[in-house]
Amino acid sequence: MRKLSFLHAAMVALMFTFAFTSCSSDDDDDKNKPVEPEVPEVTYHYDLTVTVGKHGGMASQETHLTMSVPSLSDPNTTIDFKGNGIEITDYTIENIYDNKYMYQVPTSEDRFAKLQIKDNKINVIRERPFGKNTYASRKYTHAWLNENTLLVMAANGTADKIVWTKLNTDDMTIISEGELSISVAEGFETFTTSGLLTYRKSDNKLFYFFYSKKGSGRKATKESFFHIAVINPETMAVERETVNKEASEMQGSAYGELMQNFMFFDDQNNLYLSAFSSVNKVNTGKLLRIKNGEYDFETDYNAFPGAKGKIVSVLYIGNGKALAYSGDASVGTSIQDPAYYYSIVDLNAKTATPIKFNGADLPYSAGSFSQRAVYNAKENKAYFGVSNEAGETVYVYDVATGGVTKGVSIAPGYYFDQIRLVEDDTK
Repeated sequence: MRKLSFLHAAMVALMFTFAFTSCSSDDDDDKNKPVEPEVPEVTYHYDLTVTVGKHGGMASQETHLTMSVPSLSDPNTTIDFKGNGIEITDYTIENIYDNKYMYQVPTSEDRFAKLQIKDNKINVIRERPFGKNTYASRKYTHAWLNENTLLVMAANGTADKIVWTKLNTDDMTIISEGELSISVAEGFETFTTSGLLTYRKSDNKLFYFFYSKKGSGRKATKESFFHIAVINPETMAVERETVNKEASEMQGSAYGELMQNFMFFDDQNNLYLSAFSSVNKVNTGKLLRIKNGEYDFETDYNAFPGAKGKIVSVLYIGNGKALAYSGDASVGTSIQDPAYYYSIVDLNAKTATPIKFNGADLPYSAGSFSQRAVYNAKENKAYFGVSNEAGETVYVYDVATGGVTKGVSIAPGYYFDQIRLVEDDTK
């Protein structure tokens, strides 16, 4: 019995020692593991730009003020720009936005600039003089190839060639630059000023929308349909060029997407573009689609079949839906006319339903040359501004429920121009 008891005790002691050693080893391993850095939560604010005295537009001469605000949702808040905000002077309000920063060609038209609005001050982060290719302020298009590679493109000074420049946005160095191998259409003289450019990540292709024209200004003669160039982003070689048959002109042909959003991709990487054609002498909008893996517009597809005028801007809000701001040409077509309204577009059903508040359609809004809507994916809410005789009011659209509530207002004398969602800089 003593031998058995001794043996039993020895085995217990051995098991205890093994367990202790194992635990000690685990603890040591835990101590030696590298500590994962805590990733701070990304938060956002809104950069709100207004004009003073009346509605503005692209390259307008009205005074512009920009102010950063933490929220747009409180209906009891009125934002007053008197003594607040930044007046944009040497730089333009037309920007390429990405996370915390803005990129642009300043009014001096001699360089690229990386800017940031912080603590209601505009800070110059870095600037880079032009290389071989030069650009006019406000008149260029762009695409992001990755997080820090920005491609800028436009017609050259004589508008007979399309030039491009790739920038590393970390230090604003010029990676490369050149010209596209496309030509002005036979019988025409020049390209449109900027065209529209976007990048499809799913197959690593650039899509450039453009057309040729003869003459200048509103009296210019344009091609009947615009072109689609598919480009290799690494070599910038044009791999195919197609003349579309679905619409005569794309929105933003002269100014790119510096002020308004005209294009987006849905969750299946289908590409949508706001365009228009003349119907009974009225420029009537269409929302066209290039399906993922395809290179031309889907025949007879129009997600906004009941448009009453041009589709001024479009914004993807997820789950096959878009927020559109469009005009009613029967009411008016100028920037100052209260002739514009918001709709929720179902991209699969191809329907556009005007947004309602308290059971009635929202009143029409003035101001066409503006991007007064943003989508906050974190909240799953869209914020958009309505401007009319009742004042300047932000409305909030809850994407999940379809409910609409009032948000902040703007003090009299100031008019919506842009609402931008910007990542907070916690440094």
